[in-house]
Amino acid sequence: MKAQVLYEIGNIKYTDVKKPDIKEDEALIKVSACGICGSDIPRIYKTGAHNMPLIPGHEMSGVVEKCPMKPELVGRRVGIFPLIPCQKCAQCQNGHYEMCENYNYLGSRCDGGFAEYVSVPVWNLIPVPDCITDEEAAMLEPMCVAVHAMKMIGLKDSSGTRDICTIAVCGLGTIGLFVAMFLKDAGYQNVYCIGNKDTQKAKLLEMGYQEGYFCDVRNTDPYEFIKDKTGGAGADYYFECIGRSDNYELAVKCVSPLGKIMLVGNPASDMNLSRDIYWKILRNQLTLKGTWNSSYPDDWSYAIERLTSWHSIKEGSESKSKDSFAMDPSTFITHRFPLENIDKGLSIMRNKSEEYIKVMITV
Repeated sequence: MKAQVLYEIGNIKYTDVKKPDIKEDEALIKVSACGICGSDIPRIYKTGAHNMPLIPGHEMSGVVEKCPMKPELVGRRVGIFPLIPCQKCAQCQNGHYEMCENYNYLGSRCDGGFAEYVSVPVWNLIPVPDCITDEEAAMLEPMCVAVHAMKMIGLKDSSGTRDICTIAVCGLGTIGLFVAMFLKDAGYQNVYCIGNKDTQKAKLLEMGYQEGYFCDVRNTDPYEFIKDKTGGAGADYYFECIGRSDNYELAVKCVSPLGKIMLVGNPASDMNLSRDIYWKILRNQLTLKGTWNSSYPDDWSYAIERLTSWHSIKEGSESKSKDSFAMDPSTFITHRFPLENIDKGLSIMRNKSEEYIKVMITV
């Protein structure tokens, strides 16, 4: 089969490799689509993977071609939870698979989806309904990261505060836009989004956000923006989706006393806080929470249910109202490349030579 193999840092090649052998509890998946994640860029060009040579790619969908354990799955289209838990540690025993102490991971610790085929434990497969496209199924992984962040800060299933609480989302890459999307879908009214690209603003407007809810940091101070929008009080909830020290400090400055900050962005470097900012955390009794990955299968079931609902609305099978929300996540895909041309997508993301949101690889 053909695959993109990372041999060493900076050395990824499109080549022939052996089709994966599968174990009794695994399935052979013919890959349909695989997104390039922002984390793939440092993995390929800076830090390397945990094991090399390795086939990267963890945002994938495909069709089950072989499955000894569950032959009834053969021919089914599936999304794939990329984290392979040990099922034995204390976190796994408590159902917190995303915090497994001895996990494996498709695309960073073992071969992933930048290939024609990938072997996946049956446990990690989630069948998707026909209305969900291959590309949407490949985007379930970043969607569920956003859903998990909402859940961890208490907003996924919350009711009764949708009209009165204020929320800020800083960083409008794929994850940040999905956070904004799911918050909109959940009915939250006062969501303010901080970004720096025209494409980000365009996607928010497509979701139904009003122009005044977007802060473009190229010409507006985000601290002043949030203070103005909240009457000086600060946001009740703040999603930090970038992962830099200055954005971390901005989050602390922008939340209200007793505010809650959800740290979502992977750290770009060491994180440092000034003494004044640390004092603000203490004196305002702020809550800071971290999130990583997603809860499987709960967050995935939630995302699939919402996707199915949006398709129903879009196709007119449900009555529409002025408040109906039908989002098409595939509109986040700004670039598509075949597997053999993945270098073009990687180059755009590495060099930021073009505005992009999600770069999708078709197989």
